[in-house]
Amino acid sequence: MNRMVSDGISVDVIVTSPPYNLNKKYQSYIDRRERKDYLCWLSDIAKTSYKILGNDGSFFLNVSGTPSDSLLPLEVSTVFTHSGYKLQNTIHWIKSIAIERDDLAKNGFFSPSESVSIGHFKPISSGRFLNDFHEYIFHFTKAGNVKLDKLAIGVPYQDKTNIGRWKSSKEDKRDRGNIWFIPYQTIRKERPHPAVFPERLPYLCIKLHGIRKGMIVYDPFMGIGSTALACLQLDVDFIGTEIDHGYIKAAKGSIDKLKGKISFNN
Repeated sequence: MNRMVSDGISVDVIVTSPPYNLNKKYQSYIDRRERKDYLCWLSDIAKTSYKILGNDGSFFLNVSGTPSDSLLPLEVSTVFTHSGYKLQNTIHWIKSIAIERDDLAKNGFFSPSESVSIGHFKPISSGRFLNDFHEYIFHFTKAGNVKLDKLAIGVPYQDKTNIGRWKSSKEDKRDRGNIWFIPYQTIRKERPHPAVFPERLPYLCIKLHGIRKGMIVYDPFMGIGSTALACLQLDVDFIGTEIDHGYIKAAKGSIDKLKGKISFNN
């Protein structure tokens, strides 16, 4: 990012997920800094990223804590606001959910035969803390007033009578809101990266900001390329940086594979 600053490169959207300092087993990074050191490191990242983000840009930061340390994401958010950013939106990424049969039947549209559980669930491992099935996506901007393309990620009305009932409702789409249910696929083999996020997460973030001709998306912690793959699907230019050569190799392989599919389909 310092090199991008010196070269005068600016970007329109940053979507990233830095190490959470939870002792994850990365290949080239030790994920267990002292708390103060970790937050100072993120402060440097926040201040430098602020210099390369356009005035109407969006920074979508995915962070998480643990059930026994739930304040860490909020401390990270404070570090970014102290570095000049405004917190424009807080999005809750729901990774797993269980819905009781009676609650599903209450909407009157369908009545399932049993309760529904979707996503990857962990067994009970603590007698004190509930398992954590959500993460934060903090949406930072420079002034807190960036206009978003909310209809681009809108969802259809379940009750179609709402279309036209409100002056703002001119089509069959409503605000998705700040609760995003994006489940992981069930893990059946070891992952090449310990903390990869689904491609749909950056995909929705970029669409929410708004697709514009010539825009550039940047991920300073590229990992195995989830943000890059989302950009390919959206036909948006992408810059990524990553310290681990193994992850870079995996990302390039996935990018080349998707490029081949896109070329074949076209």
